[in-house]
Amino acid sequence: MIALDACVLIAHLDSSDAHHATATELLADTGGRQLIASPITIAEVLVGPARAGQLDRGMNALRQLGVDAVDLGADAPWQLATLRAATGLRLPDCCVLLTAEASAAEIATFDERLRVVAQGRGIAVRA
Repeated sequence: MIALDACVLIAHLDSSDAHHATATELLADTGGRQLIASPITIAEVLVGPARAGQLDRGMNALRQLGVDAVDLGADAPWQLATLRAATGLRLPDCCVLLTAEASAAEIATFDERLRVVAQGRGIAVRA
């Protein structure tokens, strides 16, 4: 499984993004592994399409990629608060980290701070 950071999905969906080619290649080279994201990550990705009046298009693109939303569970608020306090990461990045930890997944991100924290916690990172 691969837990996706919003920056990877946003870059893939936006051909003008500086990371578009890298994101598209990264998503194409998953070896058939399941792609997952937290509901918060998916919401973050869909803000741009929603602003442009193209929410359905954005949702369809995520479906075509096969991105599955992962329920973080009833104790997610406490786990996220603990991760934020311990790591100093932004809350959306903590959602990616918690998704990976809860699912025994690696992370796909272009965020350097998230990469360093994840690797320090024994999580493999694709970038």
